[in-house]
Amino acid sequence: MSRASKMTLALTGLGTASIVYFVHWSQEQEKAQMHKGVERDMEKQRIRLERQADFEMQKALEEEYRKIQTVSSSTEPQGSSG
Repeated sequence: MSRASKMTLALTGLGTASIVYFVHWSQEQEKAQMHKGVERDMEKQRIRLERQADFEMQKALEEEYRKIQTVSSSTEPQGSSG
């Protein structure tokens, strides 16, 4: 083989290996980004469920307090006799 053909073969092999490595690296980065997105979604869902539970607890407390005490609307003027 001539020196030029050996050089061409070596450069072609190096270029191919570089492309394969880059594609593999790129796929790993995309996979990591997608996993971070899943983690963010799970955290948002956890927060939403906590807020929903807090809302339900507040609603139950409000109903319990309404049974115990009378509550007047804040839009009615105070001291008005109807």
